[in-house]
Amino acid sequence: MINASTLTTEIVMPGLVQPSGLQLRERALPIPVAGQALVQIDASGVSFAEQSMRRGLYPGQPKFPFVPGYDFVGTVRAVGPGIDGHLIGTRVAAVTKTGGWATHTLVPATDLVPVPPALDPALVEAVLVNGVTAWQMLYRQAHVKAGQTILVHGANGGVGTVLSQLALHAGVRVIGTAAPRHHGALQAMGVEPVDYSARDLAARVRNLAPGGVDAAFDHLGLESTHVSFSLLARGGSLIAYGNAAALNGTDSMVSVFVKLMAQLTLWNALPNTHHVAFYNFWAGHSVGRAAFRRRFHQDLLAVLDLLEQGAITPRIAARFPLSEAAAALELAESRTVQGKVVIVP
Repeated sequence: MINASTLTTEIVMPGLVQPSGLQLRERALPIPVAGQALVQIDASGVSFAEQSMRRGLYPGQPKFPFVPGYDFVGTVRAVGPGIDGHLIGTRVAAVTKTGGWATHTLVPATDLVPVPPALDPALVEAVLVNGVTAWQMLYRQAHVKAGQTILVHGANGGVGTVLSQLALHAGVRVIGTAAPRHHGALQAMGVEPVDYSARDLAARVRNLAPGGVDAAFDHLGLESTHVSFSLLARGGSLIAYGNAAALNGTDSMVSVFVKLMAQLTLWNALPNTHHVAFYNFWAGHSVGRAAFRRRFHQDLLAVLDLLEQGAITPRIAARFPLSEAAAALELAESRTVQGKVVIVP
């Protein structure tokens, strides 16, 4: 426990702004209360969530102004009453939706997952949400098995890179879409690349997998899911997990999401052998928080074990200090890099 406030430096998203409109401020954090932990942040990531939030498009985002930062890796510096003092000094990870772009933050201690201290915090950050998302889509939703073939859209991205590596490690063949400039890196990983912008993308995938793919993982949105669904083999699964293509569109994110869900529901209702689902990282959180935490802890530890073994090696596209969060966000939004953009306070 501590008996004095802690000064934190943090990035503030003040409203609907360009990345250059982000603000840097300092403020005093209160003393941790019962159940809380004070964490010094070692790494936080730039994700699709922050890109959506600055446009006011992320469902359930807080009112402006707020501190972005969907997740973080850090070190516990103090705990409130009722929390074991042995937690102090422990490297931990947490997913909070907001608050990660700071030097320090207060969080419920129950949200923290211990992290092996020898691991690079930036690498852990790269597999925190991305790795758990990939793991759960592969094994909890698509039930992918060795010897199968999958299609990963955006195989060069944060989720796509980890998803591809997890699948390849499990003996799964991976076809991945990406811009041609990323094809060499994907081939080096063992992924069979396809130009994501090719008009005959479906035909190119069919040429590689004449019988179709056993699972397709699509974060792009409604139009892309039609292509992915058409490429499924008998008994195949389509896992949609985003609407990235709608980020710069004129329609509201909610209306786009409703259309996507309606299409997925229709496909599941039609007589076919396919399984279609929308992956939601927060599924079950509001009604079964304890079960959600157990599942998250279990899956993150499985991913971190593979990271420790060297079985997966997430790509860090760039590391930025907290003061350059605007540049970090701009780079992530450029879609020109492979892997995760990380902020290292």
